Amino acid sequence: MARRGSCANSMPIKPRLEHGTPCDLAGLSILVTRPAHQATDLCELIEAAHGRPVRFPALEILGPADKQAARAALAGAQQADLLIFISANAVRYAFPLLPSQLPLDIDIAAVGSATARALGKVGLDPSLVPERMDSEGLLAQPGLQAVAGKTIYILRGDGGRELIRDTLLERGAQVRVIDVYRRRIPRQVKGLHNLLTHWSELVQIAIASSNQILDNLFKLLGEQGAQQLRTTPLLVVSQRMADHARAHGCQSVHIAKSARDRDMLVALCELTDNIV
Repeated sequence: MARRGSCANSMPIKPRLEHGTPCDLAGLSILVTRPAHQATDLCELIEAAHGRPVRFPALEILGPADKQAARAALAGAQQADLLIFISANAVRYAFPLLPSQLPLDIDIAAVGSATARALGKVGLDPSLVPERMDSEGLLAQPGLQAVAGKTIYILRGDGGRELIRDTLLERGAQVRVIDVYRRRIPRQVKGLHNLLTHWSELVQIAIASSNQILDNLFKLLGEQGAQQLRTTPLLVVSQRMADHARAHGCQSVHIAKSARDRDMLVALCELTDNIV
């Protein structure tokens, strides 16, 4: 048994770091907007590369509003052909609610390496992990082409994209989408006044790893901060995000290879060359 256990220029950035060799960020201050519990590893990489991470979480992650309802919805996972975990947060919040044992032959998909690592830590071995860490990358996997008649559970956060669900339905699968966590804008923001007052000293580069984080960031900063953000180099993780940032009026958007911490550091190194 398996254990349950205006952004006119959007420029992809090519990796140039050798494995294990940090670059020199030359003391630049980097605004890190990930949820607090997901920011530590990236902040430590920035510090190791002589940068200054400024933590400003623009997203909070909470468990499901009704755990019993979510547990009941997940009870049928034992009969599923495939479980798709959209993120590491999906693993974190779904795992305690899953049936105590899952069949050995059940297929498990992870959208990205961080999700795959989270699954491994709870004793679930993903059989589908796309190299391209997004919905499109997962849907391109050979194992998801002939899914007619299969029962597939998608475990995700509320308000997620519908692309995976819609595409699998078009391919003939029986799909159940279960929201196992919630995303919201932080209700209490520490250090906002100081950030706005000393923006030029505290933020030479800003990072956003999702459209929701970027939207929340603009709301949290208000008009004064939004104007400053629009003229600050912004690092995002996809062309889709770059287009979204352009709609917000940003002027200097750069695209990392992926949302992996190492790829973000590589992109920061490239940006540093143009700033210092």
